[in-house]
Amino acid sequence: MSINQDTLFHDTTNQFCKYDKKLGTYTFILRAGKGTVSKALICMNEVELLMQYKKTKGGFDYFQTTLVLKNEPCRYHFKILNGGKVKFYNFFGTKDYLQEEGEFEITPGFITPDWAKGAVMYQIMVDRFCNGDTTNDVVDNEYAYIGRGVEAVKDWSENPATDGTRQFYGGDLQGVMDKMEYLRKLGVEVIYFNPIFVSPSNHKYDIQDYDYVDPHFGKIVKDGGTPIGQQESTNANADKYKIRTGSLENLEASNELFIKLVEKAHENNIKIIIDGVFNHCGSFNKWMDKEELYRDNANYAPGAYESKDSPYHSYFKFTDENDNNSYEGWWGFDTLPKLNYEGSEKLCKYILDIGKKWVSPPYNVDGWRLDVAADLSHSSEFNHKFWKKFRKVVKEANPNAIILAEHYGDAHSWLLGDEWDTIMNYDAFMDPVTWFLTGVDKHSDNAKPEVRGDADAFNNVMLYQMSRMQSESLLVAMNELSNHDHSRFLTRTNRMVGRIATSGSEAAGINTDEAIFKQGVVMQMTLPGAPTIYYGDEAGVCGWTDPDNRRTYPWGRENLELIEFYREAICIHKQNQVLKTGSYLPLLWEKDLLCYGRFDEEDAILTVVNTSDEPKTITPPVYMLGSEDGTVWERLIETNREFYNCGRIKSMQQGDVIEVTVKPNSSVIYRKLNK
Repeated sequence: MSINQDTLFHDTTNQFCKYDKKLGTYTFILRAGKGTVSKALICMNEVELLMQYKKTKGGFDYFQTTLVLKNEPCRYHFKILNGGKVKFYNFFGTKDYLQEEGEFEITPGFITPDWAKGAVMYQIMVDRFCNGDTTNDVVDNEYAYIGRGVEAVKDWSENPATDGTRQFYGGDLQGVMDKMEYLRKLGVEVIYFNPIFVSPSNHKYDIQDYDYVDPHFGKIVKDGGTPIGQQESTNANADKYKIRTGSLENLEASNELFIKLVEKAHENNIKIIIDGVFNHCGSFNKWMDKEELYRDNANYAPGAYESKDSPYHSYFKFTDENDNNSYEGWWGFDTLPKLNYEGSEKLCKYILDIGKKWVSPPYNVDGWRLDVAADLSHSSEFNHKFWKKFRKVVKEANPNAIILAEHYGDAHSWLLGDEWDTIMNYDAFMDPVTWFLTGVDKHSDNAKPEVRGDADAFNNVMLYQMSRMQSESLLVAMNELSNHDHSRFLTRTNRMVGRIATSGSEAAGINTDEAIFKQGVVMQMTLPGAPTIYYGDEAGVCGWTDPDNRRTYPWGRENLELIEFYREAICIHKQNQVLKTGSYLPLLWEKDLLCYGRFDEEDAILTVVNTSDEPKTITPPVYMLGSEDGTVWERLIETNREFYNCGRIKSMQQGDVIEVTVKPNSSVIYRKLNK
């Protein structure tokens, strides 16, 4: 019998790569078609090791070997023999020759938090989620931001302006606490907050003080002073803002409120991840103080903008020591002073202490999301050294904390077990899913209609991008359909190119397609990674890319049917552990149709997506998921053009396959029922 290439399977999940922490061993398991392999060898570090036949189960033989490995990244492939035939097998499949790329890879001892594997996350931009305390709201002209006074938006449902960074809607941490029950009932397991530290913008990616929660999100117990004049463009007279953000009473009260929020979240079995913006700070920052906010405050040392003798002068890189405006800005923005890690050990220590502080008591945050993490310093070498130190201090303080980085492009070198745990999964989720379902990019800036429904392209991209992450990273990767940097996925379903400045905000909600949207949610809940909902997606919020994607949550105007659909989809994800930690296997694909499975030693889930306007009947080879003839498969959910259906329908496997009919522009999820 010849080698059945389709039946060969291995990945680095715990199903096929079992780690015994107590013994420090790894057991590698290779699956092959019954009777099709006479010998299997694992090839590692230029050494070939014979694997032992372990068992036959169903239509498969299993080979395994147990090894003790050094604590360094380990790459390997398999050599398969049957009679005189030899094949080589790695992440990219089976070949007659040894491939240069696609080696399996693990780092011994690299383990990401179990709670994060497949966890349902929920991203909140605090200002736009819920206003629970009106006493902390920003007031009109409280201060100037980028040369103009800030604005308190009076109508919660008003869409953001084209230049919306000065607009504040009043959302705060009390609002999140007030909606904790809603999040729990939705099925949320983790809240990821966009930055919450003291910052002048509504997005808060220009940090003013890393040690404290912004009182506009927290508590203002000491108030006073007056706003600036309508025509003022500087903050020398921003007395109200100085009191609100510089008074220790407000800062400490805000931190105390955050402690209570974390406690309440934990009581509801919800973890908390916060945003670490460490590449740059803001010109408002107490270390720079370009805005003259801290000069008359005895609690603060002079900023680097004020004096060359500032204790923070080394925190920034000045090209001309006699010109306080000559500091380096991130991407050239003078409002975003780039932090000078290579030039300041003191700064490095401070940020490392911040990393430790917020994951430690009394705050007890469960992890960090790191903004533009690969751009931290001026050299890749220094970046790697710093993130190794960051990981060490964070994990020592809270071994179960997750370190999740924003990164575009190949993150392989950062995901070897000694720096980041994982990434925001643009390359192996958001990008391929968006192109496959909509034919536009994640910004709604570029349309390629021919790419929609291209299952070959989807599988090829997924295969390559998944190969660049170890399973420990892939299973906790943040799988978002939308976020604060890209257009809302519901808007992308209209398959239009546009932005708020060119198309207007109303166009973002025209011709949106909930059928496509629901397909995206189905894929989000069934592909490897942690499905992450951007606040309001579940309620039908539209929006072009930044700033239109930052509309408020529509309390009282929600799409209730869509929320219920999310609850059902989340419930399926949470009730089936195989969707959190199981192996991933594409089963069948053609133009406009994608079929894949998730499986482990006991369970299996089948997902089918049809992007065409015609029904399709297919016979996916579910035996590849470990299922045998006569097994009953149960449909858990169906989405289609008209509605979604949670009615349970059973189908019996006949031989190697089951028959599945998928309606136009629909998706289905089936579960294997164990005997």
